[in-house]
Amino acid sequence: MDRSLLSPDEELYRRSDEVLHYLWDPIGVAGMPGARDEYDAYLPQVFSLLKAGARADEIADYFTEVSTQAIGLGSNRERDRQIAELLLEWKTKIFER
Repeated sequence: MDRSLLSPDEELYRRSDEVLHYLWDPIGVAGMPGARDEYDAYLPQVFSLLKAGARADEIADYFTEVSTQAIGLGSNRERDRQIAELLLEWKTKIFER
């Protein structure tokens, strides 16, 4: 689909979905087509944080909370921070147009 046909919010939502599945991916399912919706439950909160102007640390805190409390894994703060920064870069790129 031509990106120009998407509203900025729609594009940010899609990009966030892709980042969560392919890059954040704390349980390692990015290569499994049947698991494409694995992180859908967390996407609305990530999108809300981005839209509300949350800083990278706040977004990373959410990722850490999900990883440790909801999923039951250990913390990977460095990864969570990198992913949060990437999402903020996407937001900037999308809304600069």
